Amino acid sequence: MGYRMSGFIAGTCRAQATLFPDRLDDYITEENTIRVIDVFVDSLDLSTLGFRTMSAATGRPPYHPSIMLKLFIYGYLNRIQSSRRLEREAGRNVELMWLLERLAPDFKTIADFRKDNAKGIKNSCRTFIGLCRQLNMFTDAIVAIDGSKFKAVNSKENNYTPKKIEFHINRVERHIDDYMKLLDAADHKDDQVADDTPIEDKITGLNKKLAELNELKKEVNNDPEKQLSTVDPDSRLMKTRGMTRAVCYNVQSAVDTKHHLIVAHEVTNKQDRGQLCQVGKLAQTALEKQTITVIADKGYYSGPDIKDTQDAGMTALVPKGDTSGSEKKGIFNRSLFQYDSDKDVYICPANQELTYRFSGIEKGMTMRRYFLDIMTCRACALKSQCSKSKGQRRIARWEHQDQIDSMDEVMVKMPDSMLIRKQTVEHPFGTIKCWMGATHFLTRRLENVSTEMNLHVLAYNLRRMISIHGPDKLIAAMAA
Repeated sequence: MGYRMSGFIAGTCRAQATLFPDRLDDYITEENTIRVIDVFVDSLDLSTLGFRTMSAATGRPPYHPSIMLKLFIYGYLNRIQSSRRLEREAGRNVELMWLLERLAPDFKTIADFRKDNAKGIKNSCRTFIGLCRQLNMFTDAIVAIDGSKFKAVNSKENNYTPKKIEFHINRVERHIDDYMKLLDAADHKDDQVADDTPIEDKITGLNKKLAELNELKKEVNNDPEKQLSTVDPDSRLMKTRGMTRAVCYNVQSAVDTKHHLIVAHEVTNKQDRGQLCQVGKLAQTALEKQTITVIADKGYYSGPDIKDTQDAGMTALVPKGDTSGSEKKGIFNRSLFQYDSDKDVYICPANQELTYRFSGIEKGMTMRRYFLDIMTCRACALKSQCSKSKGQRRIARWEHQDQIDSMDEVMVKMPDSMLIRKQTVEHPFGTIKCWMGATHFLTRRLENVSTEMNLHVLAYNLRRMISIHGPDKLIAAMAA
C-alpha cells in the first residue's frame, strides 16, 4: 500500500489473525446513540402497545418485534428508511450488528413488519412523548401548530381532476378524428400506408384509451373532492408553495415552543383550514393538560374552528388575513367600521351608527346584519367612498364574533407570537425533510403513510432529547 511509509498512521494488516476475536461491544462507545435505542425499546411493554409478541406454533420462528423496532428506529435516525437499504446495512453495519445481535432480516420481513404493526409503532411514538412529559419537558404548555406538504408516491401525471380528464378526452378524440381522415384519404387514393402499424390498430388503441378515460371521468365526478389519484388513492393534489401544485399528504403537527419537540401529529389529505381544534385536542391528550395555548398561522383562521378550540379549554392565537375586496373596489375597508359592544352597533367612518336589523344563515353560520336607513346613507357625503351600490352599506357579524375579538385582544398583547410560531414549527419539518432527502413517502395509503410518519417523528424526538439531555441522562431516565 502506498501510504504505508514512515510519518503516517499505519493500519492493521487485514490478514492478521488474533487469538481472541474483538467483541462487538468494544466498537460501541458509551455515548453512542444506539445504546439509547436499545434501552428505550427494551423498556417497552410491546404486547401492551399492540405488537405481535407470540410466535406461531409451527413453521420458522419469526424475529422478535423488539429487534425489528430497533432496526427501524436506527434506520430513521440515520436517514436509512427503505427496507432494502436496511437489509444491506444489517449485514455490514457494525452498529446494527451490535443492536440486532448479528441478526439480519431480509427486506420483505422488514417491510411487512412496518405494514403489520401500525398500532404498535404509533403507541411507541406516544410512549416516548410520555417519557418526555415525565422529564418535565412541557411545563410551558404552549404549542405551535402547522401543516407541511410531503410528496406522495403518486405522481402528478397520475392524478386526475374534471378539467384534466376533459383535456385528455378532447385530445384523444382529436387524434381519432385525424386518423379517420387519414384512413378516408388512403381509401380514396388507394395508397399503401407507410407506417408499419395500420391506422385501424391505432384507432382501436385510441378508442380503448377513450373508454378508460370515460370510466375515470365517472369516478372523478363521483368523488366528493372531484379528484382521483390512481397509484395512491388517499393522496391529493395540493398547493405547496405559491401556485405550485403537487400530489401530497398534509402532515399536521403540534410542536412545543420551548424544546421544539413534536408533541402530537396527524397525517391528513386535507388543507389546514378546519384542523386547529383536532390537532389541539391531540396536543391536550399528549400533554395531559386542558389549558394549553395553541399558535397557528392565518391558514387556520376559521371562526367555528377557533370557537371549538376555545370551547375545548385552549387559548387560540390565529391572525386573520384581510380577504375583503373593498380596497380593490375603491371603498372603505371593513376594518374601518368599529364595533361598539355596549350599544351593539357599528360606527362607520362618517361617525354614524349602523344598528342591528336582522339575522340570516350564511355557510352554516348565523350572521347578524347591521346598516343605516337608506335615506341617511344616500345623503352622506362619504357615500361614494362607502358603497358603489344605490343601497346602503351593510356589515355582517357572526353571532360568536365576541370570542374571536377576545382572541384578537390577546394577540395584541403578544406581538411576537407569529415569530415564535415560525421559529418553532418549521424546524422539525425542515429536519425531517432533510432526513428524507429530495424524495416522497415510501409507502401508499393513509394508514401506511401515517406509520412511516410515526417513525420519522419518533426518530426526530429521540434525537432532540439526546441533544438536550445527553445519552447517559436519557438512558438513566428510561431505566428508572
